Amino acid sequence: MVVALQANYLEVELEGSDSIAMTNLSRSQELRPCRLLCTRRTRLHHREQSVHVGDRVVVEAIDWQACRAVVSQVEPRSSWLSRPPVANITSVAVVLSLKEPLFDPDQATRFLLSAEQTGLDVHLVLSKQDLINSDQLAQQLERLRKWGYRPLTISVKKGDGLIQLKDELKNSRLAVLCGPSGVGKSSLLNCLLPSLSLRVGEVSGRLQRGRHTTRHVELFRLGEGSFVADTPGFNRPELPADPRDLAALFPELRSQLEPFPCRFRDCLHHDEPGCGMNKDWERYPLYKRCLDEMQRLSRSFRGD
Repeated sequence: MVVALQANYLEVELEGSDSIAMTNLSRSQELRPCRLLCTRRTRLHHREQSVHVGDRVVVEAIDWQACRAVVSQVEPRSSWLSRPPVANITSVAVVLSLKEPLFDPDQATRFLLSAEQTGLDVHLVLSKQDLINSDQLAQQLERLRKWGYRPLTISVKKGDGLIQLKDELKNSRLAVLCGPSGVGKSSLLNCLLPSLSLRVGEVSGRLQRGRHTTRHVELFRLGEGSFVADTPGFNRPELPADPRDLAALFPELRSQLEPFPCRFRDCLHHDEPGCGMNKDWERYPLYKRCLDEMQRLSRSFRGD
Protein backbone atom coordinates (compact mmCIF):
# COMPACT_ATOMS: atom_id res chain seq x y z
CA MET A 1 0.00 0.00 0.00
CA VAL A 2 1.21 3.51 -0.85
CA VAL A 3 1.38 5.37 2.47
CA ALA A 4 2.98 8.63 1.36
CA LEU A 5 3.73 10.50 -1.84
CA GLN A 6 6.14 13.40 -2.14
CA ALA A 7 7.45 14.79 -5.41
CA ASN A 8 8.52 11.82 -7.58
CA TYR A 9 8.80 9.26 -4.78
CA LEU A 10 6.31 6.88 -3.19
CA GLU A 11 6.61 5.31 0.23
CA VAL A 12 5.16 1.81 0.07
CA GLU A 13 4.34 -0.41 3.04
CA LEU A 14 4.60 -4.12 2.40
CA GLU A 15 1.91 -6.60 3.29
CA GLY A 16 2.39 -8.77 6.35
CA SER A 17 4.18 -8.08 9.59
CA ASP A 18 6.74 -5.36 10.20
CA SER A 19 9.48 -7.64 8.93
CA ILE A 20 9.35 -10.81 6.86
CA ALA A 21 11.99 -13.53 6.89
CA MET A 22 13.91 -14.05 3.66
CA THR A 23 15.54 -17.48 3.54
CA ASN A 24 17.64 -16.70 0.49
CA LEU A 25 19.51 -13.79 2.12
CA SER A 26 22.52 -13.83 4.40
CA ARG A 27 22.05 -13.75 8.18
CA SER A 28 22.74 -10.02 8.32
CA GLN A 29 19.99 -9.49 5.73
CA GLU A 30 17.57 -12.00 7.24
CA LEU A 31 14.69 -9.57 7.73
CA ARG A 32 13.44 -7.22 5.07
CA PRO A 33 12.11 -3.75 5.92
CA CYS A 34 8.45 -2.94 6.21
CA ARG A 35 8.60 0.15 3.98
CA LEU A 36 10.33 0.90 0.70
CA LEU A 37 11.03 4.16 -1.10
CA CYS A 38 9.83 3.70 -4.68
CA THR A 39 9.80 5.30 -8.08
CA ARG A 40 7.27 4.50 -10.83
CA ARG A 41 7.78 2.52 -14.01
CA THR A 42 7.72 4.80 -17.05
CA ARG A 43 4.94 2.75 -18.61
CA LEU A 44 2.53 3.90 -15.88
CA HIS A 45 3.09 7.46 -17.05
CA HIS A 46 2.60 6.49 -20.69
CA ARG A 47 -0.68 4.79 -19.78
CA GLU A 48 -1.69 7.94 -17.85
CA GLN A 49 -2.12 5.71 -14.81
CA SER A 50 -1.78 7.77 -11.66
CA VAL A 51 -0.60 6.48 -8.29
CA HIS A 52 -1.97 7.94 -5.07
CA VAL A 53 -1.84 7.36 -1.35
CA GLY A 54 -3.99 4.36 -0.47
CA ASP A 55 -3.36 2.59 -3.77
CA ARG A 56 -2.39 -1.08 -3.64
CA VAL A 57 0.59 -1.62 -5.91
CA VAL A 58 3.00 -4.28 -7.12
CA VAL A 59 6.69 -3.56 -6.58
CA GLU A 60 9.71 -5.09 -8.29
CA ALA A 61 13.46 -4.53 -8.69
CA ILE A 62 13.75 -4.46 -4.90
CA ASP A 63 17.04 -3.39 -3.31
CA TRP A 64 16.66 -4.65 0.27
CA GLN A 65 19.83 -3.02 1.54
CA ALA A 66 18.89 0.44 0.26
CA CYS A 67 15.16 -0.10 0.98
CA ARG A 68 14.35 0.91 -2.62
CA ALA A 69 12.02 -0.53 -5.26
CA VAL A 70 9.99 0.31 -8.36
CA VAL A 71 6.20 0.37 -8.61
CA SER A 72 5.24 -1.59 -11.72
CA GLN A 73 1.48 -2.02 -11.37
CA VAL A 74 -1.51 -0.38 -9.67
CA GLU A 75 -4.40 -2.55 -8.53
CA PRO A 76 -8.02 -1.48 -9.27
CA ARG A 77 -9.46 0.90 -6.68
CA SER A 78 -12.49 0.09 -4.55
CA SER A 79 -13.18 3.75 -3.71
CA TRP A 80 -11.80 7.21 -4.42
CA LEU A 81 -11.79 10.59 -2.72
CA SER A 82 -10.73 13.26 -5.20
CA ARG A 83 -9.85 16.05 -2.80
CA PRO A 84 -7.75 15.26 -0.92
CA PRO A 85 -6.74 12.42 -3.30
CA VAL A 86 -6.88 9.12 -1.40
CA ALA A 87 -7.65 5.68 -2.85
CA ASN A 88 -9.38 2.64 -1.32
CA ILE A 89 -10.78 4.46 1.68
CA THR A 90 -13.43 2.75 3.81
CA SER A 91 -14.72 5.71 5.82
CA VAL A 92 -14.45 9.49 5.93
CA ALA A 93 -14.27 11.62 9.07
CA VAL A 94 -15.05 15.29 8.42
CA VAL A 95 -13.46 17.35 11.20
CA LEU A 96 -15.01 20.77 11.85
CA SER A 97 -14.32 23.12 14.73
CA LEU A 98 -16.97 24.63 16.97
CA LYS A 99 -14.86 27.75 17.45
CA GLU A 100 -11.50 29.16 16.28
CA PRO A 101 -12.26 28.97 13.41
CA LEU A 102 -15.99 29.50 13.80
CA PHE A 103 -18.37 26.88 12.44
CA ASP A 104 -19.40 27.94 8.91
CA PRO A 105 -22.54 26.14 7.60
CA ASP A 106 -21.62 26.74 3.94
CA GLN A 107 -18.06 25.46 4.38
CA ALA A 108 -19.25 22.53 6.50
CA THR A 109 -21.79 21.60 3.82
CA ARG A 110 -19.17 21.58 1.08
CA PHE A 111 -16.91 19.24 3.06
CA LEU A 112 -19.81 16.94 3.85
CA LEU A 113 -20.82 16.88 0.17
CA SER A 114 -17.28 15.84 -0.80
CA ALA A 115 -17.41 13.05 1.77
CA GLU A 116 -20.90 11.92 0.74
CA GLN A 117 -19.75 11.54 -2.88
CA THR A 118 -17.66 8.51 -1.86
CA GLY A 119 -20.79 6.56 -0.93
CA LEU A 120 -19.03 5.44 2.26
CA ASP A 121 -19.75 5.96 5.95
CA VAL A 122 -19.36 9.64 6.83
CA HIS A 123 -18.47 10.58 10.41
CA LEU A 124 -18.82 14.16 11.58
CA VAL A 125 -16.32 15.17 14.26
CA LEU A 126 -16.66 18.50 16.09
CA SER A 127 -13.40 19.68 17.62
CA LYS A 128 -12.64 22.27 20.33
CA GLN A 129 -15.76 21.59 22.35
CA ASP A 130 -14.00 23.11 25.37
CA LEU A 131 -14.26 26.57 23.75
CA ILE A 132 -18.07 26.79 23.96
CA ASN A 133 -20.52 26.34 26.82
CA SER A 134 -22.90 23.41 27.29
CA ASP A 135 -25.98 25.28 25.99
CA GLN A 136 -24.19 26.30 22.78
CA LEU A 137 -22.97 22.73 22.32
CA ALA A 138 -26.46 21.28 22.78
CA GLN A 139 -27.88 23.71 20.20
CA GLN A 140 -25.20 22.83 17.67
CA LEU A 141 -25.67 19.10 18.16
CA GLU A 142 -29.43 19.38 17.69
CA ARG A 143 -28.87 21.46 14.57
CA LEU A 144 -26.55 18.87 13.00
CA ARG A 145 -28.84 15.99 13.90
CA LYS A 146 -31.46 17.72 11.76
CA TRP A 147 -28.87 17.76 8.98
CA GLY A 148 -28.85 13.96 9.24
CA TYR A 149 -25.64 13.43 11.25
CA ARG A 150 -24.76 12.25 14.75
CA PRO A 151 -21.64 14.26 15.52
CA LEU A 152 -18.92 13.15 17.90
CA THR A 153 -17.57 16.06 19.93
CA ILE A 154 -13.96 16.06 21.06
CA SER A 155 -11.51 18.23 22.96
CA VAL A 156 -7.82 17.66 22.36
CA LYS A 157 -7.02 19.88 25.34
CA LYS A 158 -9.18 17.91 27.79
CA GLY A 159 -9.06 14.53 26.05
CA ASP A 160 -12.85 14.29 25.74
CA GLY A 161 -14.16 11.93 23.05
CA LEU A 162 -10.73 10.74 21.90
CA ILE A 163 -11.09 7.11 23.01
CA GLN A 164 -14.47 6.79 21.28
CA LEU A 165 -13.11 8.36 18.08
CA LYS A 166 -10.07 6.10 18.05
CA ASP A 167 -12.28 3.03 18.48
CA GLU A 168 -14.46 4.15 15.55
CA LEU A 169 -11.46 4.80 13.31
CA LYS A 170 -9.87 1.44 14.18
CA ASN A 171 -13.00 -0.31 12.88
CA SER A 172 -12.20 1.07 9.41
CA ARG A 173 -9.37 -0.30 7.28
CA LEU A 174 -8.55 3.14 5.89
CA ALA A 175 -10.18 6.21 7.42
CA VAL A 176 -9.56 9.71 6.13
CA LEU A 177 -9.53 12.82 8.31
CA CYS A 178 -10.47 15.85 6.21
CA GLY A 179 -11.60 19.36 6.99
CA PRO A 180 -10.64 23.03 6.83
CA SER A 181 -7.27 24.32 7.93
CA GLY A 182 -7.01 25.05 11.63
CA VAL A 183 -9.71 22.68 12.93
CA GLY A 184 -7.11 20.58 14.72
CA LYS A 185 -6.57 17.48 12.56
CA SER A 186 -2.83 17.32 13.26
CA SER A 187 -3.36 17.99 16.98
CA LEU A 188 -5.93 15.21 17.01
CA LEU A 189 -3.55 12.75 15.37
CA ASN A 190 -0.81 13.70 17.82
CA CYS A 191 -3.19 12.67 20.62
CA LEU A 192 -4.28 9.45 18.93
CA LEU A 193 -0.69 8.54 18.00
CA PRO A 194 1.68 10.40 20.39
CA SER A 195 4.81 9.22 18.56
CA LEU A 196 3.95 11.32 15.48
CA SER A 197 4.76 14.84 16.72
CA LEU A 198 3.09 16.46 13.70
CA ARG A 199 3.42 20.22 13.23
CA VAL A 200 0.48 22.23 14.55
CA GLY A 201 -0.49 25.69 13.25
CA GLU A 202 -2.34 28.60 14.79
CA VAL A 203 -5.61 30.15 13.62
CA SER A 204 -5.48 33.66 12.17
CA GLY A 205 -7.34 35.97 14.56
CA ARG A 206 -8.42 38.39 11.81
CA LEU A 207 -9.58 35.89 9.19
CA GLN A 208 -10.45 32.99 11.51
CA ARG A 209 -8.66 30.64 9.16
CA GLY A 210 -6.08 28.04 9.99
CA ARG A 211 -2.56 28.06 8.66
CA HIS A 212 -1.67 25.00 6.57
CA THR A 213 0.69 22.65 8.40
CA THR A 214 0.07 19.32 6.63
CA ARG A 215 1.51 19.58 3.11
CA HIS A 216 0.77 16.12 1.73
CA VAL A 217 -1.44 13.09 2.33
CA GLU A 218 0.12 10.44 4.55
CA LEU A 219 -1.18 7.23 6.14
CA PHE A 220 -0.45 6.26 9.72
CA ARG A 221 -1.05 2.85 11.25
CA LEU A 222 -3.74 3.15 13.91
CA GLY A 223 -4.04 -0.51 14.81
CA GLU A 224 -3.65 -3.98 13.37
CA GLY A 225 -4.96 -3.69 9.81
CA SER A 226 -6.21 -0.13 10.17
CA PHE A 227 -4.80 3.16 8.90
CA VAL A 228 -5.79 6.80 9.22
CA ALA A 229 -4.91 9.43 6.63
CA ASP A 230 -3.81 12.94 7.58
CA THR A 231 -4.63 15.37 4.77
CA PRO A 232 -3.79 18.99 3.93
CA GLY A 233 -6.42 21.47 5.04
CA PHE A 234 -8.19 23.72 2.55
CA ASN A 235 -11.20 25.94 2.94
CA ARG A 236 -13.55 25.48 -0.04
CA PRO A 237 -14.05 22.03 -1.60
CA GLU A 238 -15.39 21.79 -5.11
CA LEU A 239 -18.98 20.82 -5.79
CA PRO A 240 -19.96 17.70 -7.77
CA ALA A 241 -19.84 18.05 -11.55
CA ASP A 242 -23.40 16.87 -12.30
CA PRO A 243 -26.32 18.84 -10.76
CA ARG A 244 -28.44 15.68 -10.89
CA ASP A 245 -26.17 14.06 -8.28
CA LEU A 246 -26.58 16.77 -5.68
CA ALA A 247 -29.89 15.79 -4.06
CA ALA A 248 -28.63 12.37 -2.94
CA LEU A 249 -25.70 14.01 -1.11
CA PHE A 250 -27.97 15.88 1.33
CA PRO A 251 -29.28 13.44 3.98
CA GLU A 252 -32.32 15.67 4.57
CA LEU A 253 -33.39 15.27 0.94
CA ARG A 254 -32.11 11.72 0.53
CA SER A 255 -34.29 10.56 3.43
CA GLN A 256 -37.35 11.86 1.54
CA LEU A 257 -36.39 10.44 -1.85
CA GLU A 258 -35.57 6.89 -0.71
CA PRO A 259 -39.08 5.90 0.47
CA PHE A 260 -41.02 8.21 -1.88
CA PRO A 261 -39.14 9.12 -5.08
CA CYS A 262 -40.16 12.34 -6.78
CA ARG A 263 -42.71 11.69 -9.52
CA PHE A 264 -40.63 13.74 -11.98
CA ARG A 265 -37.58 11.75 -13.07
CA ASP A 266 -35.51 14.80 -14.06
CA CYS A 267 -36.61 17.01 -11.15
CA LEU A 268 -33.84 18.90 -9.32
CA HIS A 269 -36.19 19.88 -6.45
CA HIS A 270 -35.51 23.55 -7.09
CA ASP A 271 -38.92 25.20 -7.07
CA GLU A 272 -40.18 23.07 -9.98
CA PRO A 273 -44.00 23.11 -10.20
CA GLY A 274 -45.47 19.93 -8.78
CA CYS A 275 -42.33 18.79 -6.92
CA GLY A 276 -43.53 17.10 -3.74
CA MET A 277 -40.33 17.28 -1.74
CA ASN A 278 -40.51 19.07 1.62
CA LYS A 279 -38.41 22.23 1.49
CA ASP A 280 -38.75 23.20 5.13
CA TRP A 281 -35.23 22.34 6.31
CA GLU A 282 -32.34 24.60 7.26
CA ARG A 283 -29.97 23.76 4.44
CA TYR A 284 -32.49 24.00 1.61
CA PRO A 285 -31.28 27.55 0.69
CA LEU A 286 -27.72 26.17 0.66
CA TYR A 287 -28.86 23.30 -1.56
CA LYS A 288 -30.39 25.77 -4.04
CA ARG A 289 -27.28 27.95 -3.94
CA CYS A 290 -25.03 24.96 -4.69
CA LEU A 291 -27.37 23.87 -7.47
CA ASP A 292 -27.33 27.34 -9.05
CA GLU A 293 -23.53 27.41 -8.94
CA MET A 294 -23.25 23.95 -10.51
CA GLN A 295 -25.66 24.86 -13.29
CA ARG A 296 -23.75 28.07 -14.06
CA LEU A 297 -20.51 26.11 -14.29
CA SER A 298 -22.17 23.48 -16.45
CA ARG A 299 -23.44 26.11 -18.89
CA SER A 300 -20.05 27.81 -19.07
CA PHE A 301 -18.38 24.48 -19.94
CA ARG A 302 -20.92 23.97 -22.75
CA GLY A 303 -20.38 27.50 -23.99
CA ASP A 304 -24.01 28.56 -23.41
